[in-house]
Amino acid sequence: MDEDLEEIKRRKLEQLQQQQYAGQAQAAQQEQARAEYEAKKQSVLRHVLTPEARERLSTLKMAKPELVASVEAQLVALAQSGRIQAKIDDARLKALLLQLQPKKREMQIKRM
Repeated sequence: MDEDLEEIKRRKLEQLQQQQYAGQAQAAQQEQARAEYEAKKQSVLRHVLTPEARERLSTLKMAKPELVASVEAQLVALAQSGRIQAKIDDARLKALLLQLQPKKREMQIKRM
């Protein structure tokens, strides 16, 4: 009886270890795919943006990472579809960022 219990424990332990190794391999594969995507994205952005515009995006990324991620994704999609003919300079990037930024609502307080 004790031998059967030990055998069940050993099998369960082996099964858990195999699942853990499979999970680690999958996580490493996902990390590698993410790194490859990031490298391709940076390559496209270097090709599409001027150095000043890239600097503006990297600075803005600290304050508004969601906005920058959205802009980068849109720029990569436009570049891959061939809709960007010339490099985007700092002024054009500023205009694009202003268009994509959510509108702020003004609040007015009236005193009686």
